Amino acid sequence: MSITVANLTKSFGETIVVDELSLQIEDGEFVVLLGPSGCGKTTTLRMIAGLERPTSGEILIDDKSVSDLPPQKRDVAMVFQSYALYPHMTVAENVAYPLRVRKLATEEILKQVQQTAALLEIESLLTRRPRELSGGERQRVALARAIVRHPRAFLMDEPLSNLDARLRLQMRGELKRLQQQLATTTVYVTHDQAEAMTLGHRVAVMNKGKLQQYDSPLEIYQRPVNRFVAEFVGTPGMNFIDGQFEGNIFIASQIELPLANKRSESPRDVTLGIRPENIEVSVAQNDGWQAARVYVTELMGSETFVFLETAGQKIIARAGADFRAETDSLVWLKFDMTKAHFFDPASGIRL
Repeated sequence: MSITVANLTKSFGETIVVDELSLQIEDGEFVVLLGPSGCGKTTTLRMIAGLERPTSGEILIDDKSVSDLPPQKRDVAMVFQSYALYPHMTVAENVAYPLRVRKLATEEILKQVQQTAALLEIESLLTRRPRELSGGERQRVALARAIVRHPRAFLMDEPLSNLDARLRLQMRGELKRLQQQLATTTVYVTHDQAEAMTLGHRVAVMNKGKLQQYDSPLEIYQRPVNRFVAEFVGTPGMNFIDGQFEGNIFIASQIELPLANKRSESPRDVTLGIRPENIEVSVAQNDGWQAARVYVTELMGSETFVFLETAGQKIIARAGADFRAETDSLVWLKFDMTKAHFFDPASGIRL
């Protein structure tokens, strides 16, 4: 199933929640809607599902308009953040419910429930009730109830946000495996950029109702179109230093960095953007490296985040797990300028 969102707008009173959004989602594709709370991603998903009516614009499924079709006629299955399981039913009854609504034969229902339970490895839970399950088990049951219908598309609204970090990581892998196995078109909403980067074939980054960038996770990470995308995608986010181009040098307060490519004949204000992994940090002074003062260090186990002050601004560098430096001590930085980005300070657009 392909899904086309064309100039979709949704307003609540005078507040525009989704603003002229256009997306093309191909058959079998896993697309993630990513953005901060209130950016319009869940409202977009609900409009695709038919739970919200667009103010303007159109939604097409397989090139046919469904804007006036009720949810049950769109052949999509929605998985909610809250799981929405029926507490008085067993797991088997919860999974079977969509098939009973369709009035399938009892024998066929039992067969499909068993097959779906095996796929999600919940066979041993079928006689239990939701209150007897862990968060991860409830999530599997909610997925099973969606999968058993064999819908043409899955719509998922932050389905992992109620799980702890370990379970979230495990379920992320399960979701990816399932989607690859079933090859079902999936639209997935999250504010967690790690989920977006690992799950999506393509990611639609949204902010304040507007689409910022729609591309593969790697392209978005390596070539963000503007400062918002650069800052939102990545953990930690991209560093920004305000300064100027002067010839083939970037200058900001106490630092001067030669550009990988000559940028400007005449001076102009710019914002340098560089990711923490593209800054090398050393406690030993090296020729051509920039001085910085350690604000604080955070040992993460496999690596160390080094928070620094330089050019009157705070930045973060990634260092090895064995890196040690005292707070307020002087260290030296080497910027990989081949990986640097430059943004217009006024518009935030990448130059």
